[in-house]
Amino acid sequence: MNKKADAPNKAAELRLRAEELARDKFRGKESDLHELRVHQIELEMQNEELRRARIELDAERARYFDFYNLAPVGYVTLSEQGLILESNLTVASMLGIERGALVNQPFPRFIFKQDADIFYLLRKALFETFAAQACDLRLLKNDGEQRVVWTQVDMTIAQGVDGESVCRVTLSDISERKLVERKLQQAHDELEQRVAE
Repeated sequence: MNKKADAPNKAAELRLRAEELARDKFRGKESDLHELRVHQIELEMQNEELRRARIELDAERARYFDFYNLAPVGYVTLSEQGLILESNLTVASMLGIERGALVNQPFPRFIFKQDADIFYLLRKALFETFAAQACDLRLLKNDGEQRVVWTQVDMTIAQGVDGESVCRVTLSDISERKLVERKLQQAHDELEQRVAE
């Protein structure tokens, strides 16, 4: 017999036996393989959904950043002790200081000295009663001249990231309004003086 001629036959025979063994060995396992493929497709679909959700979340985060940082009013979050935990760019501009330099600074440091007690009492009342508080305060703008900026302050209590109570403060620049009020008061006083004369 020719060994060369038997080699392809032997290989074909080996292939047939292997296929039979595989069929016997994996009989009933086709459904398991199908299930694995279905799970793989499900995981790929879930990954795609997660990618889309992440893109949407990043877009929302960017919109929040714009709304928070570029708002026409100042937002600042204070600890119960009065330390600045975060602030927006408007507050940094009002105070004439870099936003990053505000973090962990005591907020009263930026309050006009004669108004410090007002703020202290307001913050104390907020944490004791949990009722929103409001007042007008003068802040010091650190622009080399230490100018005064009149602000309307609205304070509420909220829960911080770690579960502790924090103070959310909204600051609206009312310097123009205070200037007009002062001029109106001066005009009123002058008019009364003329009437009295």
